[in-house]
Amino acid sequence: MGAKLDVSQLTSLGVRITAAGPAAHAQAQAALGHTAYAIQGDAQLIAPVDTGNLVNSISTDIDGMTAEIGPTADYGIWVELGTSRMAGQPYMAPAFERRVPEYQAALAQIASGAF
Repeated sequence: MGAKLDVSQLTSLGVRITAAGPAAHAQAQAALGHTAYAIQGDAQLIAPVDTGNLVNSISTDIDGMTAEIGPTADYGIWVELGTSRMAGQPYMAPAFERRVPEYQAALAQIASGAF
């Protein structure tokens, strides 16, 4: 989508969990997958619908402990942030903000058992 959110603390915790061993790493990957797909689902519910192309283009790609969630529609960023002629209609940021606390709690629980 082009917009990036600072999740450096989560990334750092993810790295520490990965170093804690295979069981903790597997649990963290499962938590990431659950959270990423929940963000995708929320964004699809929140996104404005005209033709349905934007909603249908929102997808998730998980690679290790990294997840990319967002639309492939080239105008998705402009819907989210707005333009000089149109107010933004955020759908990714609210979905992210709703689910990240759950992810943080899951990682904290994993970390408490791993350290």
